[in-house]
Amino acid sequence: MTMIQVRVRSIAWEAEGILSFELVDPQGGRLPAFEAGAHIDVRMPGGVSRRYSLCNVPGETRFWRIAVLRTPESRGGSRTMHEKLRPGDLIEVSEPHNFFALDETAERTVLVAGGIGITPLLAMVHRLQQLGRRFELHYCTRNAARTAFASELAPLLADGVVRIHHDNGDPKQGLDLAALLREPRRGTHVYYCGPAGFMNAAKAATAHWTAGTVHFEYFGAEPLAAPETSGESTMEVRLAKSGRTIPIEPAQTLLQALRAAGVDCESSCEAGVCGTCLTPYSAGDIEHNDLILNDDERRTEVLVCCARVRQGPVVLDI
Repeated sequence: MTMIQVRVRSIAWEAEGILSFELVDPQGGRLPAFEAGAHIDVRMPGGVSRRYSLCNVPGETRFWRIAVLRTPESRGGSRTMHEKLRPGDLIEVSEPHNFFALDETAERTVLVAGGIGITPLLAMVHRLQQLGRRFELHYCTRNAARTAFASELAPLLADGVVRIHHDNGDPKQGLDLAALLREPRRGTHVYYCGPAGFMNAAKAATAHWTAGTVHFEYFGAEPLAAPETSGESTMEVRLAKSGRTIPIEPAQTLLQALRAAGVDCESSCEAGVCGTCLTPYSAGDIEHNDLILNDDERRTEVLVCCARVRQGPVVLDI
């Protein structure tokens, strides 16, 4: 993953618990262009990376904008961004990557955001406006105080293109996703992003839609919990390119075993939702715990951050 240095030009309060950060080239140059749905990885002190969606107008190269929700259970990402970063600071970030690309040919697009999940969808709104495409955005938040980018969305809210739904802490008072998405429409694509409960509801509401018309991205997924063990023996992971063999305990993920053996491996979310640690493999029975690979992909690829070994040896192509 190529890393570049950027400067924090400004930090703005967007809503309760949410700050946005404008990032620029330290020398005043242009940043790489990005597409709607793209994200960057921000490297924190200690080498940990966190993934944040770019939410300004796609194609913008003068600056990038990300927004970060401060979470009580933060593992260092949001807390560091909120408490440590100041305008003028230099940080390392990746070039843009996109696992949540917008299909710009769709006749109609339905965007559904839950909380901080608005960030990639906001960039999609900008892009769909540029293209003159038909779309609607449903933005679900607890209340007005927690609704980021409300002023930016206000003109579209007045036009009826954007609808904001407040549940005041009770999901039953919020948007009825099942009703909204009950009837698949020809030429329509759906995009959704938000916290775990919201994602589960949206997944259920779109289960009957045609494959390829529903797109999603997870945020805030929790790291994989350690399983209960019953004295299983240590197994092996073989590295095809280096010829090394390393041990792996039943409770370890592949990433944990690799790190314990001093093997360098890029990772970001460590919850199986971003794809940064995607690794080819050629043998072994793997317990896949990711949220993005399909069954065909899992035959040859694995997200090592959350996968464990059922039966070894597992042969990784590294």
